Amino acid sequence: MSTFQELGLNEDLLNAITDMGFITPSDVQQQAIPLLLNEERDLVALAQTGTGKTAAFGFPMLQKIDVDSRTTQGLILSPTRELCLQITNELKQYGKYCNGLNVVAIYGGASITDQAKQVKRGAQIVVATPGRMKDMISRKMVDISKIQYSVLDEADEMLNMGFYEDITDILSHTPDDKSTWLFSATMPREVASIAKKFMYDPFEITVGNKNESTNNVSHEYYLVNARDRYQALKRLADANPDIFSVVFCRTKRDTQKVAENLIESGYSAGALHGDLSQNQRDLVMKSFRNKQIQMLVATDVAARGIDVDDITHVINYQLPDEIETYTHRSGRTGRAGKTGVSMVIVSKSELRKIKSIERIIKKQFEKKDIPSGTEITEVQLMSLANKIHNTEIGHEIDKYLDSINELFEDTSKEDLIKKFFSVEFNRFHNYYQKSKDLGVVDSRDTSEGRVSSNDTRYFINVGRKDGFDWMKLKDFLKEKLELGRDDVFKVDVKESFSFFNTEKEMQEKVLAFFTDFKHEGRFVNVEVSENKGRSGGGRRRDGGGRGKRRFDDKPRGERRSRRSNDGDRNRDDNRGDRRRRSDDKPRGRRSEKSNFSGSDRPRRSRRK
Repeated sequence: MSTFQELGLNEDLLNAITDMGFITPSDVQQQAIPLLLNEERDLVALAQTGTGKTAAFGFPMLQKIDVDSRTTQGLILSPTRELCLQITNELKQYGKYCNGLNVVAIYGGASITDQAKQVKRGAQIVVATPGRMKDMISRKMVDISKIQYSVLDEADEMLNMGFYEDITDILSHTPDDKSTWLFSATMPREVASIAKKFMYDPFEITVGNKNESTNNVSHEYYLVNARDRYQALKRLADANPDIFSVVFCRTKRDTQKVAENLIESGYSAGALHGDLSQNQRDLVMKSFRNKQIQMLVATDVAARGIDVDDITHVINYQLPDEIETYTHRSGRTGRAGKTGVSMVIVSKSELRKIKSIERIIKKQFEKKDIPSGTEITEVQLMSLANKIHNTEIGHEIDKYLDSINELFEDTSKEDLIKKFFSVEFNRFHNYYQKSKDLGVVDSRDTSEGRVSSNDTRYFINVGRKDGFDWMKLKDFLKEKLELGRDDVFKVDVKESFSFFNTEKEMQEKVLAFFTDFKHEGRFVNVEVSENKGRSGGGRRRDGGGRGKRRFDDKPRGERRSRRSNDGDRNRDDNRGDRRRRSDDKPRGRRSEKSNFSGSDRPRRSRRK
């Protein structure tokens, strides 16, 4: 089927489609619309963000409901306020010729009484977020006992946000004989579980492969030291003068901080996260859609309502905690048949996630270097030249030409061009001429897959028996040493001791801090281990003599017998099978004391 007319839609909907300029239905629309129009059955549809899923369930629902009835017949659940409003607005556009149609959005952050009044006026379709919907049901402000169609949009994200119980409670108030349509970009186990629980023999359609990224998006990663992450972000922005992007951070705090730093540096940026009021979020999104904001810094949850077709880049300032979330992020670009780029700024401790993402999206990442100052200066200069060359001449400037010509009367054409372009050239050249290279050697390119020699691996005499797991130990080290999230990595916790890595340049600081350091009344000893990775041999630098022993990430006895001795009993290197007890500190020298001896870019002119 190549046209909407062939899908079986009625005249009112086809007229709206013509007004919106839609010509050819997308793959998911071609598969879903005829099926939903002709059959009363449940459906699971897997398709990437930006493939037209709203129209795929919106058109069939609009055609099937009775607009002359005031009864609520359709319920659409979505994870966020932005997506809820987006779906509502799109359904209103689709049904603009359906006289009597009333679509109401129900979401948090707005007056619940006003929303209840809109529903009571006769809402045939309700689009809601799970939390507010559950609240209104409990207050008897909305009746969904007679709905015929329910839609779970972005089901994977709703479950990822912890809405499983809310969805269960909401659907318990709906008829058993309704049709349920589940739309999702990915198919984790949780989505399969909810489909099995709430749906009967659902028909499944898949556009592309499950969890696979769209072919319109290319994937790149840039390896940097964690402390250079923000500088790398600025260089990527400078190297793409026409960038119109979403920058993803993991937390609301990081989102706000990065946006504020970008604004301070002169970029047109804004933040979008859950701590903003609904009015603030609406203003930010309006500015972004109008391209008054070039770089929208957002959390994963807040970004679910972004429906903008012209986004050129998605920048993963930090990788998501859930690898599947990357699919949603990259789906913000490459929409409506256009191409886009998904960039990842990654530290060495996160490199393993790149391979995991590649397996999920079934696409390969291209490793690229952070642009140098010379490359950025050239790109910016040629961008300006092209803009000037392509600018249409307006006659409003004519009245000023005499004064301008008089000012440059003695300036040659060549000097005039040099002067004009030096304004932009000097700004970037002066800033970047002394800037350092941000690139880092990819550990996957080194021999035997070993970690870069720039890393230091440490032994620390605390472990699981002290109440630590890898996350708690990482947080403990970050807090005590005042390090960033990615400055401590490869944390491996045993029963009574552990291992961790930092950049080599932090070695003195780490060892100095843990000299005579006590935690809960006992000394915590940190020493350098020659073992660079998670497994394999290596000798910790110790005090010599009989005190020397091997410190593998996994004790020898554990490797040989495949059962844990919990670090309490290890083999002595020089005594064969004979065992000895090891306390929290190895015998021999208990510690080696180390003595610790220990500019931002100028404010830019605001980007146009």
